[in-house]
Amino acid sequence: MFVFVLLAVVALVVVLFLIAGVKIVRPYERGIVERLGKYKETKESGLQIIVPFIDTIRRVDMREQVVDVPPQEVITSDNVVVSVDAVVFYEPTDPQRLVYNIANFVLAITKLAQTNLRNLVGDLQLDGALTSRDRINAALREILDEATDKWGVRVVRVEIQRIDPPPDVMAAMHEQMKAERTRRATVTEAEGFRESEITRAEGEKQSRILEAEGQRQSAILAAEGEAQAVRTVAEAESYRLQTVAEGEAEATRQVFQAIHDGDPTSDVLAVRYLEALSQIADGRATKIIVPTEFSGVLGAVTGIAEAMRPIADGEPEAGSMAASSESDAD
Repeated sequence: MFVFVLLAVVALVVVLFLIAGVKIVRPYERGIVERLGKYKETKESGLQIIVPFIDTIRRVDMREQVVDVPPQEVITSDNVVVSVDAVVFYEPTDPQRLVYNIANFVLAITKLAQTNLRNLVGDLQLDGALTSRDRINAALREILDEATDKWGVRVVRVEIQRIDPPPDVMAAMHEQMKAERTRRATVTEAEGFRESEITRAEGEKQSRILEAEGQRQSAILAAEGEAQAVRTVAEAESYRLQTVAEGEAEATRQVFQAIHDGDPTSDVLAVRYLEALSQIADGRATKIIVPTEFSGVLGAVTGIAEAMRPIADGEPEAGSMAASSESDAD
C-alpha cells in the first residue's frame, strides 16, 4: 500500500514537472529563455519545451505600441508659452535588448519625447510652430528612432496632437485672423468691381468696334453693289449699241449688196444722192458740207435735169433737132 502511494506521488510529480516545462508562445510574442538567471536563447512563437525550475521564459509583445506623451509647457523663440503633447508609435525589433538594455521603456521614451519637443518647439516662433507640425513630427521621429535603437525598438512615427497658445494669444490670433479675412474680403470685392468695370468697358469697346466694322462692311457692299449695277448697265448699253451697230452694218451691207446686184446707172446714183441731200437738209442743219467728189455727181444730176426738161415742156429732144437741121441743110 505504501509503495502504491509512493508511486502515485512520483507519477504526479512527473506530470507536474512535464506540465511546468511546456510553454506556449503566441504568434505576436517572442520568448526570452533564462537558465538560472542567465540569458540562454530567444524562442519563436509556438509550443516550446523548457526545463522546469531551471529555465524561465519571459514573453515579449512584438506588436506596435503607442505611448501618449503628456502635455507640457514650452516657450517658443518669441516668448510665447504653449502647451504641447504628442503620441509616439513604436515596435520592438530585438526582444533581448528591449528586456535587458532598458528597465522602463515607456517612461524613458516619454521623457525623451518631452525633452526633444521642448527643444524643437523652442527654436520656432508661434506661427512657425503652428504651421510646421509635419516638420516637427519628422524631426522628433528621427531623434527618437536614433536614441531607441540600442533598446531594440524602432520608432514608426510621431504625431503632435495639440499646440495650444495661451487664451489671450488665442484671442489676439482670432482678431488678427478676422481682420485679415475682412481685408481679403475688401480686396476681393474691389478686385471684382475692377474686373467687372474692365469687362464692361471691353464689351463696350468691342461693341463699338463691331458696329464700325459692320458699317464699313455695309458701305463696302453698297459701293460694290452700285459698281456692279453701273457695270451691268454699261455692259447692257454696250451690248445694245453693238447690236444696233451690227444691225445698221448688216442693213448697209444688204443695201450695198442690193445696189451692187442691181448694177445701177449713174442716173440712179444721182437720184439716191438727191434723196440723201433731202434727208441731210431737213431743216435741222444750218450748214451742209458737200464733198469735192460730189461736183461730178451734181453735174450728172444737172445733165439729167436738162435732159428731162424738154420732155416735160413738150419740146423735141436735142438729137431730133440736130437731125432736122442737118436735113434742112441738105
